[in-house]
Amino acid sequence: MKNKTFLATLTLSASLFLAACGNAASDSSSDSSSDSSTADANEPVKVTLGVVGEVNEPWDYVIEELKEKENIEVELVKFTDYTTPNNALAEGEIDLSSFQTEIFMDNYNRDHGTELTTIGYTVMAPLGLYSEKITSINELKDGDTIAIPNDVSNEGRALILLLTAGLIKLDTAAGLVPTTEDVVENRLNLQFQTLESNQTARALQDVTASVINSGMAVDAGFIPSEDAVFLEPVTEDSKPYYNVIAALSEDVDNEVFQTIVAYYQSEGTAKVIEESSKGSQFPVWDEAK
Repeated sequence: MKNKTFLATLTLSASLFLAACGNAASDSSSDSSSDSSTADANEPVKVTLGVVGEVNEPWDYVIEELKEKENIEVELVKFTDYTTPNNALAEGEIDLSSFQTEIFMDNYNRDHGTELTTIGYTVMAPLGLYSEKITSINELKDGDTIAIPNDVSNEGRALILLLTAGLIKLDTAAGLVPTTEDVVENRLNLQFQTLESNQTARALQDVTASVINSGMAVDAGFIPSEDAVFLEPVTEDSKPYYNVIAALSEDVDNEVFQTIVAYYQSEGTAKVIEESSKGSQFPVWDEAK
C-alpha cells in the first residue's frame, strides 16, 4: 500500500513538474515573440525615390525630417535622364519618383500603357534659354541654331518658350505639344537641333543657345534666375508644368507615401527650395489644390 501511495505521489509530482516546464516554455516563447514584434516595430520603413540630377537639397531636408520624426527612411535613387526613372517606377524597381512635370508623365503613360499617378505636387521649375555666346535674345542672328529637348512634352514646352520670347509663332491647333513642324513663322530663320533633354546643356559649345530644363541647368552650374537668357514665366496657365511626386496608381492611398508628401509640402521645405534654388523654383502645392 505504501508503495502504491509513493508511486502515485511520484507520478503527480512529475506531472506538475512537466506542466510547469510547459508553462515556462510557453511564457518564454511568448516573451520571445513579444520581443520580436517590438524589434520589428522599431525597424524603419524604407522607401526608394527616383530623382534626376545630383542637387536635391529639398529632398535631403525632407529625408532627415522623416527619419527623425516618422522612422521612415527614404533612399534617393539618382538618374541622368527622364525616361529611365519612369521605367523603374512602372516595373516596381523604385517606390516613388520626383523629377517630372505632370504633362511629361501623362505623355509617358500614353506612350507606354502605364498608370503612373500624381500623389502630390512639388515645384514649378521654369525652363530657360541659355547661351555661352549671347546675353540677350536680341543678339540672336539670322540662321542661328537653338538646341531643344526632343521628347514630346519638353519639345512642345521649349517651342512655347520661344513663342513667349517673341522668336517664333506656332500653329495654335498644336496646343501644349507642338513640334518643329508646327512653327508657322520664324523671322530669324532659326535652326532647331532636337536632342535628349540631358544633352542640351552639353551642346552649348556647338549651338548659339539651348533650351535646358531647370534641374539640368543647375547640374551644369547655372543659376536659372540669374543666368538664363530668357526664363519661362510662371502664370496661371503653368499647371501642366508643375512637378509631381509620382507613384503607381494602386499606391495612391498608401499611408507612408502620403506622409512623405505631407512632409515635402511644408513651410520648412519651401524655405529650402527658395534658398537652394536662389529663387529659380517655386513651391506650387497650394496653387495646385
